[in-house]
Amino acid sequence: MQRRFGFAIILLILMSCDSKETRLHKFLLKGNIALREQNWNQATYYYGEAIRLEPCYADAWNNLGTVYFQMDNYEKALQQYEKALECSPKFSDALLNRANTCYALKEYFRTIADLEKVIELKPDTSVVYYTLGLTYSKLREFDKALASFEKATQRAPEGDRKQRTELAINHAIVQYYLKNYSVAQSELENLIKQNKTEPSIYNTLALIETELGEYAKAMTMVNEAIRLDPKQSYYVNNRGYIFLMQDALASAKADIDASISKDPDNAWAYRNKGIYYLKKNEYEPAERLLKQSLNMDPFVDKVYFYLGLAYQKNGKKDLACDSFKKSKERNDQLVTNELLATCK
Repeated sequence: MQRRFGFAIILLILMSCDSKETRLHKFLLKGNIALREQNWNQATYYYGEAIRLEPCYADAWNNLGTVYFQMDNYEKALQQYEKALECSPKFSDALLNRANTCYALKEYFRTIADLEKVIELKPDTSVVYYTLGLTYSKLREFDKALASFEKATQRAPEGDRKQRTELAINHAIVQYYLKNYSVAQSELENLIKQNKTEPSIYNTLALIETELGEYAKAMTMVNEAIRLDPKQSYYVNNRGYIFLMQDALASAKADIDASISKDPDNAWAYRNKGIYYLKKNEYEPAERLLKQSLNMDPFVDKVYFYLGLAYQKNGKKDLACDSFKKSKERNDQLVTNELLATCK
């Protein structure tokens, strides 16, 4: 009798273990289905049930982080990914997800640190190098960005046309930032031959034509980008910038305001609105908006030059000179010798 009783207890324990694993799997599966259907409340519930059953269930923590990421609640997402990594420090998916979250939070050095850990674990993953390229672009480390996009391209599946197109566009954008305009144009024109319906190609060509002073061509290109994707606020903002460069201020303001209404987190739009007020000779709102742009994203192109002008007009010579110095260090090619002479 004692042997049978002991055997029954062991069997019951084994059945309980199997039952727990089964329940964990079911909660995770149901959560994943809810996540795909964008039913955030249900997904949160099912992942939460899995975590209550197993507090160190890294998959559930990771997927719960993705729920919050999809809801644009990046701080909350970050907490969940960190929980996943506490449970499983070499969980590459959680590392990559945390890197993407840090990128969204503009914590670029943390992004790079996590991506480098993923590369150690999975050195042939193209998406890691793609994200690394985006991050280096934000930090204005353009040579490293180019190298990262090239490594990503080498690892991207031949049949994944979308990924390879995105990589090629971002490679051309970095050439644009480096002011290698002819190289960037050539890369983008080759892309158009393969994909005539990708709006970001036309948007980037518009930026290049703007820098070259070819505003009519730039307007044609940006309008094509907007036609292909009318919901993209970045394209509308860029058209506003083209209007600014032509002193069509009413049209510029309409586009910039529309862009901010669609996406209030776009630092470039606040820079452009600051330029608008500079051109209107309204220097206090210009200074405020340009500082806001800089606080939102310190790597916005040309922001130091225009902020320097605003400081200068507001009688803040030291701040103006400091901004002009930073603009020159960034090779914006806008600071003149006359402006620098005022700082002596």
